[in-house]
Amino acid sequence: MKTLMVQGTTSDAGKSTLVAGLCRVFARKNFNVAPFKPQNMALNSAVTPCGGEIGRAQALQAMAANVALDTDFNPILLKPNSDTGAQVIIHGKVISNMEAAKYHDYKKVAMEAVLQSHGRLINAYDMIMVEGAGSPAEINLRENDIANMGFATQVNCPVIIIADIDKGGVFAHLVGTLMLLSEKEQALVKGFVINRFRGDIGLLQSGLDWLEERTGKPVLGVLPYLHSLNLDAEDAVAMDNVLDDKQVSVAVLLLPHISNHTDFDVLRLHPNVDLRYVRHTQSIGNVDLIIIPGSKNVISDFTFLQSQTWSAEIKRHLRYGGKVLGVCGGLQMLGKSISDPLGVESSVLHITTLGLADFTTQLSVEKTLTQVSGTCKLDGNDVAIAGYEIHCGQSHGPAMARPFLYFSAHPDGTEQDGFICDDNQIAGTYLHGLFDNTEAAFAILRWASEGQLDNEMFDLNKHRETQLERLADVCEQYLDITKITAITRGE
Repeated sequence: MKTLMVQGTTSDAGKSTLVAGLCRVFARKNFNVAPFKPQNMALNSAVTPCGGEIGRAQALQAMAANVALDTDFNPILLKPNSDTGAQVIIHGKVISNMEAAKYHDYKKVAMEAVLQSHGRLINAYDMIMVEGAGSPAEINLRENDIANMGFATQVNCPVIIIADIDKGGVFAHLVGTLMLLSEKEQALVKGFVINRFRGDIGLLQSGLDWLEERTGKPVLGVLPYLHSLNLDAEDAVAMDNVLDDKQVSVAVLLLPHISNHTDFDVLRLHPNVDLRYVRHTQSIGNVDLIIIPGSKNVISDFTFLQSQTWSAEIKRHLRYGGKVLGVCGGLQMLGKSISDPLGVESSVLHITTLGLADFTTQLSVEKTLTQVSGTCKLDGNDVAIAGYEIHCGQSHGPAMARPFLYFSAHPDGTEQDGFICDDNQIAGTYLHGLFDNTEAAFAILRWASEGQLDNEMFDLNKHRETQLERLADVCEQYLDITKITAITRGE
């Protein structure tokens, strides 16, 4: 056996982070290691080199393992588009939209895809680090489970359970989770990890001893609370970056179905950029740049935008010389209308949008998924860009005659993307990850602030690498890596 699964007592217990840390630890030990998450539900995703879609957490874990992105790392991706439904993506490609009840019945088919991916990874890698989803003790989700113990029992892999002590009740979480598992499932659990501990470890020792005696399972480590650990979020929107000493101020509209908000991590981490997410009922306020982000249900989210004061505030912002950038779904909202004749995202077939640029958008079943590069022309300068596209539908109209960027090479031969208005105030692009390129991010922020930003840009890739190394150092210091290695090998 060379597969190890990390399950959690709750959502946000630290599964994604622990898997990323272990991937980097074993990669540093020269193991060829791959991340794996059988089923992921998230609106943040990444595009693989072959044009498939996987969860953002698995993309981060692949970076930690120093391996190229692969759709087998996340064979089932669910992207919620309503309170009860989601787009179902298998092996990187959209299958259909399904309501929760229908997908529950579909899980037997989905499990086959999961096992196919795992089988290919077993043949290609020395170790597989698997991330569970939510908690394995959700009684109502146990039948046909493919995300937690359902997968673990299928492949007979060892399991580590992680719990977050910072929220309190850590011993109840661990013991309760274990007791709600079947005897066969309990036998697969090889130990516990406690996450986000603060204080004197000596004061915790009596509890650790009790836990091991009560369950017969070892505590494999107690990870400290890592202040200022900034890694790509799987789904939850990261905190704002509100500064007193700022050079550029940016507001991102927090739409109900916001997707790929990791696009703006660079801005959140920049020491001179004041970034905030404008939440329900909040005013946009006085800023240099308003960003309308991507959306998994663009018609529904535009209806939400209209229900706020945001539409009027955007127009007022433009009258006073402010800049507006639409990304993917946000681009679509800037045009005259969006049509969804096939009901790809919702039952609303047509909606009139902001009308700030002369184009219309029609959604389609076929999804564009690709990694791209090229140049962006801002203020007369050509700036190198790179990113990825994840969108349904196309936008057409006179505004597109003045594109925001030009592709150096595109898989389907497309030469340009998006638009920038004649008055230089409004721009839109389908490209995600635009700010990850330091040169492009600097140019866009200079455009937004009329040149106020100093010649300095935050390097997200360098920062991510530093954070992964820090995480791996902590894992090596506080976890019993020797025992975890033996568990993974079935020893």
